[in-house]
Amino acid sequence: MATLKQSAIRWKTYKRDKFSARTPALKKFPLKNNVKSKAFDMSNNRPSFGPQKKGVVNKVVTMSPKKPNSAKRHVAKARLTTDKNVTLRMPGSGNYVSKYCRVLVEGGRANDLPGVGYTGIRGVYDFVGLYDKVTRRSIYGVKRPENSVKHVRRSKRHLVVKPD
Repeated sequence: MATLKQSAIRWKTYKRDKFSARTPALKKFPLKNNVKSKAFDMSNNRPSFGPQKKGVVNKVVTMSPKKPNSAKRHVAKARLTTDKNVTLRMPGSGNYVSKYCRVLVEGGRANDLPGVGYTGIRGVYDFVGLYDKVTRRSIYGVKRPENSVKHVRRSKRHLVVKPD
């Protein structure tokens, strides 16, 4: 049976943080009593976390995933504006990213790529979107085609006049 001191130490380690971040890779909240936390920019006392970060690509490589899967996945190593070096995956086929390209990085790991905890956002900065993509366009940075109609609720579709 644990002593009172041991249970207090366990309680501190297992206690949940009040702020649970949706992208924990980029949202590192400052510690309560740590004034010199790296999450703060000391020049103007502003938190330096956010849902996305801008980065510059240092290297583009291909990786093979873990055991049950087999493919060549495109991966880039980038340096973020917070001076953090990260490895990010590049979604979709046909990547035109090279060294010194600017990318927007968000948290989101690739399950079968060890050490890859970030994802590049297509269609922003130098990371171009895919062409002729109809479904899941927001992931691949594609604009809505001009001839397509905006989404209309099923109950109101009889009121919409289709363009000829």
